Amino acid sequence: MTVLTGQARRTRAEPLAAVRPWTIALAFGLVAAVVCAAGSWIPSLWGDEAATLLSAKRPLDSLARMVTHVDAVHGVYYLGMHGWIRIAGESAFALRLPSAIAVGAAVAGVTLLAGRRGGPSAAIVAGVVATVLPRLTYAGEEARSYALTAAVAVWLTLLLLWLLDGAGRDASPSRRRLGWVLYGVGLAAGSYLFLYFVSIALAHAAIVLLSRASRPALRAWAISTAAAVLALAPLIVVAFLERRQIRYLGAQTLDYSTLLWAPWFWTPWFAVLAWALIVAAAVPVWRAWRLRRRAGAAAVSAPPPISATTVALCVLLLPTGGLVLADLVFPLYAARYSTFAAPFAALAMAEGVLVIGRRLGRTSARRAMVATASITLVVVAACAPVYVLQRGPYAKNDSDWAEVSAAVAAHARPGDAVVFDERARPSQRPRLAMRTYPDGFAEVRDVTLQVPYDRNIGWADRAYSVPRAAQHGRFDGVRRVWLLELVIDGEQHTYGMDDLEDLGFQETGVRVSTHRTVLIELTR
Repeated sequence: MTVLTGQARRTRAEPLAAVRPWTIALAFGLVAAVVCAAGSWIPSLWGDEAATLLSAKRPLDSLARMVTHVDAVHGVYYLGMHGWIRIAGESAFALRLPSAIAVGAAVAGVTLLAGRRGGPSAAIVAGVVATVLPRLTYAGEEARSYALTAAVAVWLTLLLLWLLDGAGRDASPSRRRLGWVLYGVGLAAGSYLFLYFVSIALAHAAIVLLSRASRPALRAWAISTAAAVLALAPLIVVAFLERRQIRYLGAQTLDYSTLLWAPWFWTPWFAVLAWALIVAAAVPVWRAWRLRRRAGAAAVSAPPPISATTVALCVLLLPTGGLVLADLVFPLYAARYSTFAAPFAALAMAEGVLVIGRRLGRTSARRAMVATASITLVVVAACAPVYVLQRGPYAKNDSDWAEVSAAVAAHARPGDAVVFDERARPSQRPRLAMRTYPDGFAEVRDVTLQVPYDRNIGWADRAYSVPRAAQHGRFDGVRRVWLLELVIDGEQHTYGMDDLEDLGFQETGVRVSTHRTVLIELTR
């Protein structure tokens, strides 16, 4: 009979105990990046991503001019993408790859946080849930700054926890000072990527207080946060001056969708599962807090380390709650703005999976493991249909610009003119098909272009109406025009039809329909 040492018995009882937290974190980070990058080239780019591409393509002086009029809150991200596309190119995959990598970094951080608080099993469950969470898989295939802010949120929170935990307190004074400097820099950097990220300070304030931080630590956090906010002053001023850019948010209503599932869970049916798991995670935290309250001073004198669930709930609820309250005064909130909290939604869900798994398997460690694995697989299965939908060709706001570009290439002849529906919302204008997928438009003439985007203070082109373009001789010598009209809910726009007929153009009967655009051939 083989005799096991004490260490061997522990390893056999806990087969994951020998796996280092960093190993699990790096593995899940890589998997999450691959999951996000897979199929990311399939959906057509959409309006927000067109803004990213056109801003990144500008010369730096043009970009600097633009952000003093619009999109200052994304200026640093555009600057980074300006350099990136010169290395990686302008394809949809290349534009979205930084976001996939960022989600990988966020998932790695969440996995590490869960593992350091709850061990390898907690790390694995958190890694799986974060990898498949719908908001993160969407952000990881979108050329916007939201995935990057999610990564910064996780690692900044990890740094804060290190500074508050025993390891940080026992570090040398110089290392602690460096840590607090890096914290302030990280808070400012994340906020320059997207200004609303600064609201994470609300969550971090709660974490500092709930951790019973020492006065020196509390003072250091306050100084670092104040310095970061001060560094944001120029951006805050410019963003305030550009506030008219988001006035359209005033037409939106804060409802159950905006508050309960759109920010992180995508669909109401998945949100039911997600919130059930989050509540399951919160119940033990609530009970522990009540027990400490009853215990009185003895408990207060030696509080336990703040739990992963408490950290997750603070970051999940407080920044978004602050933004929603601010929205009541001035409309400024949209569900996607809370993407930086999405990793913590995954962490809270994972903690709920662990709580339920332990309860179902309380008579046996093996049964607990099986229950935990089963619930985790249920979460994965619930996310799978959403993931597939996110990789559909029209997954981004129903955008069909890749299809439009292919249709123009297939039907237009060299020298034909193209007229775009300019009545559509800026983020839906068919003209952006030419800017995001230019190959299909290489042989046609843009006869209504007034000011190209890179010479405009806005992020997009300015265009003439058809009559104004005709006054400038843009239709001289043109025999064939392709009119691109938007179709919304089955209703086709008729932006340029009458004006083209006044110029002598008549429909030939050739109409090419894409997902939400119709190409109409007219000749004279």
